[in-house]
Amino acid sequence: MDNRDRVLVVDDDAEIRQLLVDYLSRNGFDALAAASGREMRQMLVKHAIDLVVLDLTLPDQDGLELCRDLRARSRMPVLMLTARGEEADRILGIEMGADDYLVKPFSPRELLARIKGILRRTRALPPNLDADPHRCFAFSGWQLDTATRNLTSPDGVVTPLSGADYRLLRIFVDHPNRVLHRDQLIELIHGREAEAYDRVIDVQISRLRQRLRDDAKPARLIRTVRGEGYVLAADVKGMSACT
Repeated sequence: MDNRDRVLVVDDDAEIRQLLVDYLSRNGFDALAAASGREMRQMLVKHAIDLVVLDLTLPDQDGLELCRDLRARSRMPVLMLTARGEEADRILGIEMGADDYLVKPFSPRELLARIKGILRRTRALPPNLDADPHRCFAFSGWQLDTATRNLTSPDGVVTPLSGADYRLLRIFVDHPNRVLHRDQLIELIHGREAEAYDRVIDVQISRLRQRLRDDAKPARLIRTVRGEGYVLAADVKGMSACT
């Protein structure tokens, strides 16, 4: 039985598509390709995909819009490819729900390392955190279901979380009322590519605050501790199931 992870490469450059498909196939992946957003959707219907490598510029639809649409209905990891390396573009990609961001030109070896890192992080609890037997965590009227990765508001609205959002919130509920330094959060969420994510962690904190309706000034739940980091200022209760 073939247990290889299946990666879908979405890029309108035929040469790049074939290069990446061949390289990933030689390195233990089942690699497929699509040249447009339309082809990507068709492949997602036909195949069970473990990760999408998504070019920012496609002939029929913007890659950021595709990423946002994917994230709205799926927790599937997304690695964005772009020729633009400015920090603002990288942050925008992360805001749309991308799990990582790679600037062209890049080496296939670097792409392979990024893919392995994303899959490792999305399938496990953050490094250095012990597994918790509780399926559900309740805090300040909110509930986090660790099986479905859904966040339920005090008034019953259910929001599916992306991989990065879930890992960030999980770190906070595992360590309530404890200041977590920015470098710690970057390392736990993104691995060792800390420098590239230095600014991105603040964007992810901001997005998580929006999920928690906590974007007032100052924030009530996820508070900023100036010069140190962030803290989830709430008592957390672990439960066997969400109510």
